[in-house]
Amino acid sequence: MNQRAKLIASIINNPRDVRYADACKVAELLGFTGRQKGTSHKFYSRRGEQVVLNFQNRDGAIADYQARQLVEMIRKYGDGDEN
Repeated sequence: MNQRAKLIASIINNPRDVRYADACKVAELLGFTGRQKGTSHKFYSRRGEQVVLNFQNRDGAIADYQARQLVEMIRKYGDGDEN
């Protein structure tokens, strides 16, 4: 299992403990583009996707509901290898 697959598996298997940096990395692997504009949140959007991911760095981690959204996008778009 490569490093990318391990990271994605760890997020799916333990969504209550997702690091902010890992969430941002996986969102980008899935084809989302990030932007941060004068706010504590970083927003990720993807062309053709209505869901906008947003992550807030809370002592190095993201909130549970943000992790659940990320897991939904992982399941929808796969592991990001097609990008």
